[in-house]
Order: sequence, then C-alpha cells, then structure tokens
Amino acid sequence: MQRPSSLVIWCLVVGCGAPARGTLPAIALPTGGVHDFDYFEGGWTTLQRRLETRGVGSTAWDEFPGTLCMKPYLGGMVTVDELAFPTKGWSGLTVRAFDVGLRRWSVYWINSKTGKLGTPVQGGFTADRGTFYGDDEDGGQPVKVRYHWNKVDRDHALWEQAFSRDGKTWETNWTADFTRADPATVCSAGRPAA
Repeated sequence: MQRPSSLVIWCLVVGCGAPARGTLPAIALPTGGVHDFDYFEGGWTTLQRRLETRGVGSTAWDEFPGTLCMKPYLGGMVTVDELAFPTKGWSGLTVRAFDVGLRRWSVYWINSKTGKLGTPVQGGFTADRGTFYGDDEDGGQPVKVRYHWNKVDRDHALWEQAFSRDGKTWETNWTADFTRADPATVCSAGRPAA
C-alpha cells in the first residue's frame, strides 16, 4: 500500500476536513487507546449492507461484497485502509489518527467517486466496542453520524453507521461484516483486489 500523501498527513495535523455543519446538539465523545485498531491490520473480506432509502419504515437493503487492506503507521497512531467494492465500481480510503493528548481517534473517509476528505467521526474503544460521532449532511440536511465497531474475535469484526436528525434518535443505514483473509490473496500490491 502506498504511504499516505503529505496532503493527507497535513490535513490530519491541521484539520482540512470540512467544518462541522448544522446546529444539532453536541454529543460527548468517547476516548480510547492508541492500539484500538491494531487488530484490523491486514486483509479482510466484507459483506456490506446499505439501506436503499433512508427514513422511517425503510426496510430495503442493498448487499454487496468488498475487500479491505489496512496498514498501521507511526506505531499504530495512524492507520490507512483501502476498501474496494468490485460490484459497485468504486472504493474508499479510511485514514484514522490518534490524538495522544485527547486519547481520541479521528476517522476520515475519502470516496473514490468524489475524492473529498470527509468530516471526521471521533471516539474510541472501551474493551471490544468502539463508538465514534461526527457531523455530516444527508440530502442537504445536517445529521449526526455514529459509527459502532465490535471486535467479535481475532478474525471477525462488525461495523455500523447510523444517522440522527435530532441528536437523539438513530437510524442504522449501513453495516459491514468483516472476516479476516490472507493478505497475499486479498491484497494486490498493497491494494484490495477488485
């Protein structure tokens, strides 16, 4: 996998992510440890499920496969993974940076369709459960975003994303089941196999 560009490193240090949007109530951010994502190093296969239409009563889910390769940097203080969705024709890059002083992760997403560095979610793990919050937009409206991570065991992890329009009620709109895979098979020259 290629090293993160100097632009990505600069943005992590000075905060190039989009400014917080909307006026939803603030949420207390969890803290964690610098080794929270150590378990995720290497190659993974994944089954993604994304809610087709968001809103009350939505039940139709789009399921699709993916492959992921993650590499740590700076002793695990920064991690970078590339997630490919071969049936969708696009991919994404996740950059995570641990703030030692705040004991908190900032997690950035870059979609290959836009190339934009998204607003981060922030948080950390307590034991095997991670919670992260951030601000974003959905359909032009401000939303709170919540990520939950669950380290099921050494070879399995679960992730879910939820949106809230009021900062109180949440709708899960994207989930991912991860299964550890042989990096030599899943990753090609450090990149996920498409």
